[in-house]
Amino acid sequence: MKLSRNTLFFFIGSAIFYALVKIMQFNGILTPYWQLVLDQALIIVIGALGLSIIYGFTGQFSLGHAAFYGIGAYTAGALDKVYGNGNMLFFFLSLLIGALVAGLVAFLIGLPILRLRSDYLGIATLGFGIIVRVGMENGNKLFPVLGGATGMSGTPQLAQFDLIFILALIIILLVRNFIFSTYGRACISIREDEIAADVMGIDTTRYKILAFVLGCALAGLAGGIYAHRYPFLHPASFDFLKSFDFLLIVVLGGLGSMTGTIITAIGWVFLLEVLRVVLGQDFIDWRGVIYALILVVSIIVRPQGLFSGKEFRLLVPEQLKMATGKERTYAGFGN
Repeated sequence: MKLSRNTLFFFIGSAIFYALVKIMQFNGILTPYWQLVLDQALIIVIGALGLSIIYGFTGQFSLGHAAFYGIGAYTAGALDKVYGNGNMLFFFLSLLIGALVAGLVAFLIGLPILRLRSDYLGIATLGFGIIVRVGMENGNKLFPVLGGATGMSGTPQLAQFDLIFILALIIILLVRNFIFSTYGRACISIREDEIAADVMGIDTTRYKILAFVLGCALAGLAGGIYAHRYPFLHPASFDFLKSFDFLLIVVLGGLGSMTGTIITAIGWVFLLEVLRVVLGQDFIDWRGVIYALILVVSIIVRPQGLFSGKEFRLLVPEQLKMATGKERTYAGFGN
């Protein structure tokens, strides 16, 4: 199978990034602490791309993304803790199950709540996130392995940089191909004008549910990886502020831009960690204020986001043929 030029450039750029990280590791420039931060950034990229599908490309305002992140983390972590015993095959199976459970829950709650729009949908997903948070804090009554309000530990730490990097690349390609497919264009049409899309014969309910399930499944996958990279899970790690993290990343990067989501996700994680190092304990107390200031400044300076629906060409899979037979880049993408 012949790779398109943009896809080839994507792999070349990824290989260069991987090589640079390895060189910095070898020379001690990238310490284990900052390596952990980089791994977290790649995990957040996967989860943020899920919300980008839901909100950035389909226009469905969601404030409960962290709930599915937590569902994937606790499901994959508990399965591997009880049955895995460090087996790599079971590790991948637990990640898959975590993503599937998150996707299944998204499907079940998506059927009723996706009838809502705008702020009402956001409030409904926020409520679901609170329910999941409470469930995590009291889940030990049914499943002691979850740990309840004291948290869960003991998950085999099998997710290291090499594996996380490969999984992140796979997800980026998956999301890219979805966005540029017929399904992706249908989702974009719903974001632009749901009524017009419905009139044109697009099954808007079907595509909204599809986008919601896929996006939440990616959040579950990210959570499963997180559970295998960090030795301790606590319900507080999946509260409303974590959902706000994902939302800020998608909005600051620019709605409808994979490039913006990826770059902003990495930059956001490193920014928060730098602030944590500089401010120490004060960061926890002032975190809400810092989030609000960043959001206000970004809205004033660049309300459309950093990339405003634009993509680096290496994230555009191919040029699409229009009715005229000429090759053109799909509208709204590319530079």
